[in-house]
Amino acid sequence: MKTRAQKKTDLTFLKEQLTSMDHALLVSFDGLSVEKDGQLRRALREAQLSYKVVKNTLGRLAVEGTPLESLKEHFVGMTAIAYSRNDPVGLAKVLSKFAKENKQLIFKAGVVEGRPISVKEIDSLATLPSKEELVSKLMFVLNAPAQRIATVINAVPRNLAVVVNEISKQKGAAA
Repeated sequence: MKTRAQKKTDLTFLKEQLTSMDHALLVSFDGLSVEKDGQLRRALREAQLSYKVVKNTLGRLAVEGTPLESLKEHFVGMTAIAYSRNDPVGLAKVLSKFAKENKQLIFKAGVVEGRPISVKEIDSLATLPSKEELVSKLMFVLNAPAQRIATVINAVPRNLAVVVNEISKQKGAAA
């Protein structure tokens, strides 16, 4: 059993981490095997996301005064908190994918950019394209006009060369 000092240290550590977080999802994992929990933790670690199983009292105390304070009432039953500093879509995607394969993982609530979101909104968030996909699409859209201009500019000398070549062939055939 942890001492009062250890509990205080745990609370301080968790509160420090959550103070700088704008995005978090609470999940219930009742009935999830140790092997499956390990798979979830690996998937979250690979996506550079944080995940912590917390005691409800510790969780309620840790979110007080943070952007995640609206989650306070949802610390009931078996609870884990998954959080990210800057990637709410990736967080929702990893957890949703895992939850589809493992029915024991159930969403309780979430906060995105300091605003509480419902379970339906978490599902919607998971279907959005990732930040990298959006950046690549934006770069394609920005790059397309430049490619078209380059094609048109290169077409003029190419077409001129074709016309000159055809004229020389016709004059060569006429002589």
